Amino acid sequence: MSFTNTIIPRSVEWKETYIRLLDQQKLPAVTEYIKLQTISDVWEAIKALKVRGAPAIGITAAFGLALAAKQYETENLEEFHRLLVRDHDYLASSRPTAVNLFWALGRLVKSVQSAVSVNEAKTSLLHEAIQIQVEDEATCRRIGEHALPLFKNGDSVMTICNAGSIATARYGTALAPFYLAKEKNINLSVYACETRPVLQGARLTTWELLQADVDVTLITDNMAAHTIFSKGISAIIVGADRIAANGDTANKIGTYNLALLAGAFQIPFYVAAPLSTFDTETKSGTEIPIEERDPKEITHFGGQQIAPDHVKVFNPAFDVTPHHLITGIITEKGVLSGDYSSEIQKVFKGEV
Repeated sequence: MSFTNTIIPRSVEWKETYIRLLDQQKLPAVTEYIKLQTISDVWEAIKALKVRGAPAIGITAAFGLALAAKQYETENLEEFHRLLVRDHDYLASSRPTAVNLFWALGRLVKSVQSAVSVNEAKTSLLHEAIQIQVEDEATCRRIGEHALPLFKNGDSVMTICNAGSIATARYGTALAPFYLAKEKNINLSVYACETRPVLQGARLTTWELLQADVDVTLITDNMAAHTIFSKGISAIIVGADRIAANGDTANKIGTYNLALLAGAFQIPFYVAAPLSTFDTETKSGTEIPIEERDPKEITHFGGQQIAPDHVKVFNPAFDVTPHHLITGIITEKGVLSGDYSSEIQKVFKGEV
């Protein structure tokens, strides 16, 4: 079975003079693609979660930097690089946790270091951004191929947030094995946690899996333990926004809860992520910055206030799962397990 773009939607597309972006804030009620025509459009789209998912954020930021550079009027290379660094820093300020954002922006800046003209630099930036997107689609496919053998026909698997096609170039990370299972006529059932407070699981994961005719069931986050017990969940698989050098993993808030439950029920807990999500400069999860978001995401629901005025709110967007709770980290190079510090080091040295 082959998939079309209709079945597996793409969230980010380059259109020469603008970026065509699927507005994930409006899903599932409205499927709307918006035009990002300026760097401020791109910054706002990332900050406001119109695009989300670490790889998709990186791709959007890369296109955003290329878009900004196209509009520079200078022919002076020194001035060009000064403007590029300025806009790199501006886009990097949009989200603090997802390392793909900084990785993609850094890769673009590096790609023009040897350019001998402004025109060459502008062309190189765009080519590099397109290459990042192409590579990510191939990477997600390989992640799915490495993940699929971890499950067997008839398994029920739990996930949280959205680590799917619209969070990446295509296929996704944690959702990739479910798309590949459809291709190979392997029956996997997915139980998607709603993912409070922004409901990425309810709005996005179920939306895209239903399009591909994947068997998906939605649950609230606080149903996870009961669901694992009563529905015979065989494994949990999640994505990642940043993975430290020792394997500690930052992902959407609620992931740590699921890792603890997996340990209690003695089922595997997998993280699926490309190598671009690893931050080998960060030694452990205690060093990962955790974004705190607008209190209204918790005090309001559907535009209606549901909590008392002036109540204190703690609203971290992510939590960190300690490496010892992770059964395996699924990458495009294979499944890492055991001593993560050593295994991650081997991957980045090219020994795996």
